[in-house]
Amino acid sequence: MASSVIHICIANEINKELKRDNNKILIGAIAPDISKLLGESKFYSHFLDTPTNSIPNMNKFLDKYKNNLNDDFVLGYYIHLYTDYLWFKYFIPNIFKDNYIKELDGTLIEYTIDTFKYYIYNDYTNMNIQLINKYNFPLKIFYEEIPSIPNIISEIPMNRLDLIINKTSLLIEEAKQEKKYIFKIDDIIKFISDSKDIILKEVNKINEEN
Repeated sequence: MASSVIHICIANEINKELKRDNNKILIGAIAPDISKLLGESKFYSHFLDTPTNSIPNMNKFLDKYKNNLNDDFVLGYYIHLYTDYLWFKYFIPNIFKDNYIKELDGTLIEYTIDTFKYYIYNDYTNMNIQLINKYNFPLKIFYEEIPSIPNIISEIPMNRLDLIINKTSLLIEEAKQEKKYIFKIDDIIKFISDSKDIILKEVNKINEEN
């Protein structure tokens, strides 16, 4: 999955155009990952086709919640899923070559799930500070009281949103700028920009249909 910081950056950039309740959208944009904190499968929270798949099925989500996208939290949730869809379908394949992970210096490392997690989460930690600075990162969701959010999404425990908010706050506090392994910051910035454009276009299209 894309990092919490990437998710918030994309949702925040989209809402600069939509001008809706930013706190609720940003909380929605990190909410699906509460499943991981609870040790649960992402199958339900991320609307996957199978438990071993990583790409959200956007139609499954829209079939159930399309008419609720006027709710800011639900919209943030949708943005999260769409970001993961773009991340796994188009971005992540670029760092693989014949079942090897390609480091920035061209070194090929044999893929295992543990190696992949090590690389990707270290890169997230090292890039977060740069993204926070570039996008004037909105931090107030981490110290303001959680707003009242309608209990619409049934795939996650809505009464535990504090867990993902606190975890994201901790990740930001731990952000540091060190060696990066597989991600170029310019590629991440382009991904954020492209994702913002793609998702915003789709949101506007849905709004017109509704």
